[in-house]
Amino acid sequence: MNWIQLTESTQIEDLIKQSEEKAVVIFKSSNRCYISKFALKNFESSFTNPTDAPCYMVDVVANRLVSMEIADKFQIHHESPQLLIISKGKAVFHTSHESIDGKDTEKLLLRL
Repeated sequence: MNWIQLTESTQIEDLIKQSEEKAVVIFKSSNRCYISKFALKNFESSFTNPTDAPCYMVDVVANRLVSMEIADKFQIHHESPQLLIISKGKAVFHTSHESIDGKDTEKLLLRL
């Protein structure tokens, strides 16, 4: 899977602009957390990205401020692991932990 590393606040504005044309996926994860690693592995093994959505990865430890800015910008509670779908500049879906599912994400993206 080709993740775009989200490391700068300016990238958030860029992905919001992208989301006007095509939904964007954000995956927030921690390399230090077994649950995050497990959720990421499961997601990557089941997600085929049928809409070719841009997929961003946020390391919540290395890029904590960016992660918190995402939570603030989209008015969602910060969690890790966490998956968000951004469309038309808004978080239209978010989930976390064991509820992160690649096939469910595909179905949602196909409806947008």
